[in-house]
Amino acid sequence: MTDRIVLANMRFEARHGYYAWEHDQTQPFEVDVELLLDLQPAGMEDDLDRTVDYGRVYEAVRQIVESTSFRLLEALAEAISHELLADFEITEVGVRVRKPAVRLGGPLDHAAVEIWRRRSERAER
Repeated sequence: MTDRIVLANMRFEARHGYYAWEHDQTQPFEVDVELLLDLQPAGMEDDLDRTVDYGRVYEAVRQIVESTSFRLLEALAEAISHELLADFEITEVGVRVRKPAVRLGGPLDHAAVEIWRRRSERAER
């Protein structure tokens, strides 16, 4: 399927990181999500009920990023993908999490992880 909804560069302040000092104060995190689903019914009928409400997706991601603390970006991305697959009628989700203020001892735009997860056949039944 090639239809997708993309929410790019959502920005949040949160406390994620492996080291204790990373939990002392908030740091910036950036998240992109790509939701794969059939958009033709919504496009043909111009009907929000036939697609995914972007605002609800944003709030779900915000809630996970800002209210929970993870040591790894991988764990944060997994939590986001799990929630979006559980709460929305999508077949697949891509999640990118970037940490722009990462300290690795030299110049760096960001550290990031990207994962793709599909709804299991068992969950679709």
